[in-house]
Amino acid sequence: MQDRCYHGGAFFEAIGPQFDRLERHQHVINADVLDAWFPPAPRVLETLTAHLPWLLRTSPPTHNEGLIQTIARVRGVPEAGLLAGAGSSDLIFLALREWLRRDSRVLVLDPMYGEYTHLLEKIVTCHVDRLILRRATGFQLDPDELVAAAKHNYDLIILVNPNSPTGRHVPCAELLPALQKIPAPTRIWVDETYVEYAGPGQSLETFAAASANVVVCKSLSKAYALSGARAAYLCGPAALIASLRPLNPPWAVSLPAQVAAVAAVQDPAYYEARWAETRQLRVHLARELGRFPGWDVVPGSANFLLCLLPSTGPTAATVVARCREQNLFLRNAAAMGRSLGSHALRIAVKDAQTNAAIVRGLRLAIGAPIPPEPVAPV
Repeated sequence: MQDRCYHGGAFFEAIGPQFDRLERHQHVINADVLDAWFPPAPRVLETLTAHLPWLLRTSPPTHNEGLIQTIARVRGVPEAGLLAGAGSSDLIFLALREWLRRDSRVLVLDPMYGEYTHLLEKIVTCHVDRLILRRATGFQLDPDELVAAAKHNYDLIILVNPNSPTGRHVPCAELLPALQKIPAPTRIWVDETYVEYAGPGQSLETFAAASANVVVCKSLSKAYALSGARAAYLCGPAALIASLRPLNPPWAVSLPAQVAAVAAVQDPAYYEARWAETRQLRVHLARELGRFPGWDVVPGSANFLLCLLPSTGPTAATVVARCREQNLFLRNAAAMGRSLGSHALRIAVKDAQTNAAIVRGLRLAIGAPIPPEPVAPV
């Protein structure tokens, strides 16, 4: 389907797109999308379980008022600088289609999350320049290069930080001074879908709310284990947010999603422990994948890893196809950047047992030797 941006999610082919055999998910590893490996916080599940029949039949607050108030209080930002939507894609389409025209000029990173270039090039059809992130420097964004590129008078600059599919993150202390050097007429969009995995104190929300030209897009899906609920928000200058508010339809976020999100953002202790655990799981998975001959595992800061396979071996598409035969679903990242080539594979970080199964499945897919099982002590 060329008119749509591919996001993974092929695992539903094994479960069934009409949801008649949902129990099949127990036999599928959905590492082609970046959903959290852990469940939502207990208070989220308890609230939804206790009130689900009422939540499903009841209309939500028209303009997400309670969700906005909760985020403002928890994040320490003004309500006037917040706008909620049904996931980050909802807000991306809402804002960028309003701000941009065919003669607009936009700078994006390459590689980067594909929804942006899909929208810019195929729907808005504006001019897009790419700031190439090089393999030789580990795909890391250089803030000085960003500032230099911004001198070309772009209408909008889009950053994903941590970036997908690379997982690389520019620390707040390095990125913030660079953004302050970019002229105010250029709007800056910072997608922070995975920023919680990078460590505490890394979000630019407070800075964006006080700025004249920076908007932060915050998904509540990946870090809060709410991908199925669809909830997100924008945080930025009150004037910019106000210009978008009339375009935000009533009841944009479902009542179950609003209730789940309100409970989730008020339970930082639970999620901070899960994010810290994810960082450890990522380190261990990267070490195991790095043992495959010729594999280059990019040291990311999110809940996934980008693996560059040896050019002499099977392509990422071939590996993905072989893994699907085992109900193991991984993401061929070739289309996520012009510089990645045909041997780039993105793998979501899961729990320890599932990560071990991913490694075993990959060994079969690439024909790598399978180490013997450890001998139990007598």
